[in-house]
Amino acid sequence: MKNAQYSLIISFILLISSHLSGQTINTDRPDQTESSATVPNKSLQIESGVLIGFAEASGISQRQILAPTSLFRFGLFQFAELRFVSQIEQFKNYNLGTDQLGISDLELGTKIQLFRKDGIGTEVALLSHWVIPSGSSILSNGVNGTMNKLCISHSLGENLSIGYNLGYNYFGIGQGNLMYSLAVGYSISNKVGVYIEPYGELTNLKTYVSNFDAGFTYLIHEQLQADFSFGIGLNNKMNYAAVGISWLMLRNKKHVLE
Repeated sequence: MKNAQYSLIISFILLISSHLSGQTINTDRPDQTESSATVPNKSLQIESGVLIGFAEASGISQRQILAPTSLFRFGLFQFAELRFVSQIEQFKNYNLGTDQLGISDLELGTKIQLFRKDGIGTEVALLSHWVIPSGSSILSNGVNGTMNKLCISHSLGENLSIGYNLGYNYFGIGQGNLMYSLAVGYSISNKVGVYIEPYGELTNLKTYVSNFDAGFTYLIHEQLQADFSFGIGLNNKMNYAAVGISWLMLRNKKHVLE
């Protein structure tokens, strides 16, 4: 069954990639801040990666592996996209010596641009995800949830940009979490970009968690980008490292490079 699913996905990708044209990719990974940009109309973008993280809280140490975590983005209009998130997770509890492996709850959502004007350099978008209780029993929350972010970005010159998110997530338990992130990006060249980013959340509207991450992206092709990132906890014991690849598949032939 899994082989058939993989074959179907690969066939779909190959079919769409036959219409590839030249436009530089704009991704939501590897930072925590979601971009205010949407993918081009009727185009598919896949952003996938592997993350290994370690955390310790209340005397409990655990390792988390996401392999892979995948975001599928499809352009519905020039200003809106449809989003689908799926990931395979493994948790290892070092205190109990237990391993848990499964599929996390699926996320179905959209990103809608609220403001964009050429020459100003500022964009605003609203992102919302519905968390569907469809994952493995050991990983699923068992109830519906929602994730919502206001995504804002500013271009501060040819090579410097800043983006930030403010949001509220509710997973059917407790009072939900307020979150923020602030990413500062710099283009070293037309292929290499770097970023730094403080981010955190107010868990259950009570406990403040503060983190920091950084990383870089490498543009392999106008529509193919690799990335690496790492993060640490500032007021908590956490660290992670991640690598990923993102692929934009355009269908609009008028963007074909000369």
